Amino acid sequence: MNTYADMLAAKRTEALAEARAIVETADTEHRNLTTAEDARFAELSDHIASMDEARDAQAAKAAGYASAEAALRALADSPVNSAHRAAAGPDKALSDAFRSAILERNPAPIVAYDPAPRAYSNPGLEARAMSTSSPANMMPVGFFGKVVQNLVETSAVMRAGATVLTTTSGEPLRVPRQTAYSSAAIVTEGSAIPEADPTMSSVSLGAYKYAVLITVSNELVEDDGFDVAGYLAAQAGVALGNALGSDLINGNGTSAPRGVLQDATAGVTGPTGTATSFGVQGTAGQGTDLLNSLYGALAEPYTRSPAAGFLARNATQTAVRNLKTTYGELVGNDFLNGSPAPWYVDPFVPAMSANAKSVLAGDWSRYFVRIVNGVRFEQSRDYAFNTDQTVFRAIIRADGALIDNTGAIKYFAHSAT
Repeated sequence: MNTYADMLAAKRTEALAEARAIVETADTEHRNLTTAEDARFAELSDHIASMDEARDAQAAKAAGYASAEAALRALADSPVNSAHRAAAGPDKALSDAFRSAILERNPAPIVAYDPAPRAYSNPGLEARAMSTSSPANMMPVGFFGKVVQNLVETSAVMRAGATVLTTTSGEPLRVPRQTAYSSAAIVTEGSAIPEADPTMSSVSLGAYKYAVLITVSNELVEDDGFDVAGYLAAQAGVALGNALGSDLINGNGTSAPRGVLQDATAGVTGPTGTATSFGVQGTAGQGTDLLNSLYGALAEPYTRSPAAGFLARNATQTAVRNLKTTYGELVGNDFLNGSPAPWYVDPFVPAMSANAKSVLAGDWSRYFVRIVNGVRFEQSRDYAFNTDQTVFRAIIRADGALIDNTGAIKYFAHSAT
C-alpha cells in the first residue's frame, strides 16, 4: 500500500467482508448467530468503527497540512519588503511550526521555503530535501538548507567546488575513473595502426555516519524572542561540518573518508630554511615563487577548471600576506589578490611546520563527496523527560575520495629544517 489511508481502507474492506459473511451464513441457514459468531461480529464492528475514526482524523490532518503548505508557499512566493518579512516572513512561520511540533507534539511534517536560497555555483553541488520516511519524528524540511549552508561554510573542500553526489541509500558506490588515455600517432601508408586502449579502475565510496545530540530546555522553545530554529540549524551544521570537514582533508580511508592528503601528489618542496615559513621573499625560489611554482606544477586542464583553487588555513594565508621584499615592501596582499586561482580558508589543512603539507592547490571538482539522503534532523521529548528538555539529533552519512589521483591536487611541503 502506498499510504496509511490506503492501508486503512484495505483493512476496513476485509473486516466488512468478514462481518457480512457471518450474517449471510446465518441467514442462508435460517438461524440466529451462534455465541462465537456474535462475539466475532461485535469485534469486527468495533474494529471498523475505530478505523473510521482513524480515517477521519487522518483526513482532517491532511487537510490542515495542505492548508499550511499552501499558506507557506504563497508567503514564500510573494514579494515582501524587509519590514513585512521581519513581521510575518517564513522564518516566523517556521518558528511557530517548530514550537507546535515540540509543545503540542504535532507529528505532521512541515514544508517551508527559503525566500533567499543560497546560490551554489560550485560544479556538481546538489541540494536535496530531507528524507521524510519517519514523519512522526522529522523536523521541518526547511532545516536542510540551513544545515547544509553551515556545513558548506565550514568545509572549504565542498565550498571550493568538490563534486557532491546525493544518493538515497548507503551501499558502497563505485565511481569509475580513467587512469590512462588512448594515444594517437602518425601511421605510414600500409602500416598497422597500433592499439592504444584506455585503462580504467574505480573508487568505492561508502557512508560513514556523523551525528550530534543537542539538548534544549523547553523554556527556550517557549520564548518567542529566541530564534530556536536558526540556532539549532547553525549548531548542527557547524558540528557536522567540523567533523566531516576534518576527514575530507585528513581522513585515513579506512575508519573515515579518504582525505585529500591521502592521494594529493607533491608539487613543490621548500628549500632548507622554510620549515615554518615560505622563506625570504627577495630570494629566488622562495616566498611567492614557491606558491606560483605550486600552481605551475598542475597540468593545464586542471588550471582551466572553474573549481581550481588553493586551500590553506588562515594562519598560513596570513603568512603569505605578510611576505615583504628586502626593502620592506608588502607584496603578499598583491599576490593573493592577483592569484591565478581563488584561495579558501580551511582550518583542517596542516599548519606550517617541518615537512607539513600546508598548502593544497588543484581542481577540486575531482574530489567527490558522497552524501546519503541529506541531513536527518530529529527530536525526542521522551529522552530527557525528567528534566523537561527536548533532545535533537542531526545525522549525516557521507564519504569522500579524490577520484583523479594523477595530479589533480598537489601540495606544498615545508622543508625538514
